[in-house]
Amino acid sequence: MIRVLVAEDQSAVRAGLVLILRSAPDIEVTGEAADGEQAVALARELRPDVVLMDVQMPRLDGVSATRQVVAERLADVLVLTTFDLDEYVFGALRAGAAGFLLKNTEARDLIEAVRTVARGEGMVAPAVTRRLIAEFAATPVREPRTDPAVLEGLTRREREVLSCLGEGLSNADVASRLDMAEATVKTHVSRLLGKLGLRSRVQAAVLARELGV
Repeated sequence: MIRVLVAEDQSAVRAGLVLILRSAPDIEVTGEAADGEQAVALARELRPDVVLMDVQMPRLDGVSATRQVVAERLADVLVLTTFDLDEYVFGALRAGAAGFLLKNTEARDLIEAVRTVARGEGMVAPAVTRRLIAEFAATPVREPRTDPAVLEGLTRREREVLSCLGEGLSNADVASRLDMAEATVKTHVSRLLGKLGLRSRVQAAVLARELGV
């Protein structure tokens, strides 16, 4: 069973998310949080596999809550957003969120996104990734840029894969472009994430854009 904690301040939205998740035979909703502080506290207590985290919540926002959950390795975080992309969303990405999910996502896609994050893939829909990256690229960088030296440990092939991630390509798309098996792409993604100290392919994609890979 995939154990999920739902953190959403709007009770009606939270109830809807819980109802959808409980319809899946392999997902168990272990707790519900109405604000960021409660989300962190329940994550510490319940140790879920995935926290479905709203970005804008009272007391402690979703970005700060994500940062604490990830830093303490309590769970993987799937961030809920209306796609009003702003520094809150980018902050959640830098904080280690494993993926992003639109609040108007279809029920089946919500369930599959939770399963994907629970598998450790941290993957979001390619179209969402591309939009996120495009918005990020159009936003002035307000933080110090990442030192390009972090790329020195990557092989040539890993750099090529990283570049593809920067375009928001899926594993299948990367495999087609680089003429390799999809399983091999997954291996390269896993290795480059480890070398770069990143938790998700979305973080890798933004890093690729930051460094012009």
